[in-house]
Amino acid sequence: MSDYDKDEIWKEFQEKQNMTTTELENWLSTEESKSAGKEMENGETIGHRAGRALLKIKKKDTSELTDANWDRIKETVGVYHQKIHPSQKPKNDIADSNWYYALKNWGHDALK
Repeated sequence: MSDYDKDEIWKEFQEKQNMTTTELENWLSTEESKSAGKEMENGETIGHRAGRALLKIKKKDTSELTDANWDRIKETVGVYHQKIHPSQKPKNDIADSNWYYALKNWGHDALK
């Protein structure tokens, strides 16, 4: 695992990860979720794949997290920093924007 403070990363992850496991699971089953973001070669978007990985992480106790889980958590916090930045946020119609859908794929509902 990379050099970073797990406690710090976990705290920020918990602060920004504002969707429950059920909310995220339900969201990931929608067409909006499946179509938001950059598509990979297999047809799935990067954010949708990340959301599926985050569901697994959310169901674990922190003592069960693997190095790969911690790397995903760190990546997710980085995505939050990038996407939540005011310069990235749409000026209007947030609820129907790809920006909003993409953030929800990463477990953050910007309208909460």
